[in-house]
Amino acid sequence: MAAELDFLDHLELESARFAEAINGAPPEARVPSCPDWNADDLLWHLSEVQWFWGTVVRERITGRPGDVAPARPAGRAGLAAFFDRASRELADVLAATPPDTPAWTWSEDQTVGFIRRRQAHEALIHRVDAELTAGQRTPMDPGLSADGVDEALRVMYGGVPPWGSFTPGGETVRLRASDTGHTWLVATGRFAGTDPEGTHHDEPDIHAADGDPGDPADAEIVGTAADLDCWLWHRPSYAPVVPSGNPSVLARFESAIAPGID
Repeated sequence: MAAELDFLDHLELESARFAEAINGAPPEARVPSCPDWNADDLLWHLSEVQWFWGTVVRERITGRPGDVAPARPAGRAGLAAFFDRASRELADVLAATPPDTPAWTWSEDQTVGFIRRRQAHEALIHRVDAELTAGQRTPMDPGLSADGVDEALRVMYGGVPPWGSFTPGGETVRLRASDTGHTWLVATGRFAGTDPEGTHHDEPDIHAADGDPGDPADAEIVGTAADLDCWLWHRPSYAPVVPSGNPSVLARFESAIAPGID
């Protein structure tokens, strides 16, 4: 699915829309979808994120980076100038670097291509946050939103680190994007393992099939691609998603995604 999209174009567009939206929100306005932040905190967050990944790609970092972070500028004008620079530099270095170039990421996919995709979706979701803060929502691109559902299910929720394992529980949920026609068959189950810091995990989890084989599912969740993407990211959807089928299976799916995405 990812190969169908120009993530660089989407990254630049969503970053510009983010900047426009956040400019319409007072610095101290609370972010409804991230209640610990005000508008300037949100602006700084995306600035830091884009600065960090631009640095990883530009400096060809392939091992875990140290604790490096820029100093936060004072005031809206300083933050906006930093964001403009970090966003432009990220777009430029990603455009100049082939997607198969090795780069450190927190994922199993250690390439610049992963960063291109992830940063397009990071900008999209935080553009939604900025618009919610400013009180002026605009539509989300259906194709990018469908890929956002795919990324959320397979990477953000469904990734399994080498120190853990996923055990399916024998039940499935199908997600269906009513506008694009994309579907995902997702198994519910449990993730267990002990992380490198010694903490043991045993919790509800989900795992998306490699393609939807069309097998019958125990439950289904239907909405536009944008609504499903927002729902999975715990952002307000434009219209409610519609669940159907076995209530217990739906509850297990929702329990697995309840912690949200960091």
